Amino acid sequence: MRIPDVASGAKVLAFGHYQPATIVTNDDLAKTMDTNDEWIQSRVGIKERRIAPEGETVEDMAVQAGGKALAASGLSAADVDLVIVATCTLESQIPNAAAVVAHRLGIQSPGAFDVNAACAGFCYALATASAAVRGGAARNVLVIGSEKLSQWIDWTDRATAVIFADGAGAAVVTASDTPGIGPVVWGSAGDRSDAIIINDRDSFLHQEGQTVFRWATTALHPVAKEACERAGVDPSQLAAFVPHQANLRIIEAIARKLGADNAVIARDIVTAGNTSAASIPLALSRMLERGEVRSGDLVLALGFGAGLTYAGQVIEIP
Repeated sequence: MRIPDVASGAKVLAFGHYQPATIVTNDDLAKTMDTNDEWIQSRVGIKERRIAPEGETVEDMAVQAGGKALAASGLSAADVDLVIVATCTLESQIPNAAAVVAHRLGIQSPGAFDVNAACAGFCYALATASAAVRGGAARNVLVIGSEKLSQWIDWTDRATAVIFADGAGAAVVTASDTPGIGPVVWGSAGDRSDAIIINDRDSFLHQEGQTVFRWATTALHPVAKEACERAGVDPSQLAAFVPHQANLRIIEAIARKLGADNAVIARDIVTAGNTSAASIPLALSRMLERGEVRSGDLVLALGFGAGLTYAGQVIEIP
């Protein structure tokens, strides 16, 4: 028996994203609940968000984002042998989203599974894809974060309705002679798992905002720094810092403590809202589209959320 050759590294070939057409502004929300634009922006930094219509699913959005990433990568559907979808908002747990999405994209007989690490899901999935490529379990992996949080929100509750939104982002991962995805730093704080919770299918998402805020602004900057250290990158070398788009105040607090003085800080939340596992690839894809990051740039991704889970890694922009 001969052990198959393994890759020395893995890299991202391309990103893609998708957002629903419907824009919901703060003024729109103020018509149905006790809130206003100033209150929302001062607390979470959001001006508007995208909301999917009733018939548009997590899988629909994943197909759109995944298809764009695949087209941008230069690969065909036949080249992909593993599909991973990061999501925590499926309407039904069976079948998994990855198998459905792969079939709709014309990807034949791939490995296909979902990852639920909530808002850290994309970073978990990207690390898993990198390990699969480097270990010889896959050649090319399509990684997608897709969320429809609007179907799990009480739209009369201003504590959650003003924050969460819908969308999808995707990346194609392949083998590389030199690593383009740094070692992941991941973990969890299960003793605080009740800080963000959906009790059952008849319940809405509940979040203890202050608990999450304190945890995120005190516990996560060491994770970000360690991800840089493991990749052999000083924070001053980062072209961009792309944390989960949870809350603008959290984003800016972590960025200050990280000390990435030369980095563009992703603030996609202002117009996209909090899209959980979709937020990092969505933000990265849009930053590429706007020319805020360029090929060869080093960026730090940092996901964190329900669980409580967290994960970060340095990524080279394709």
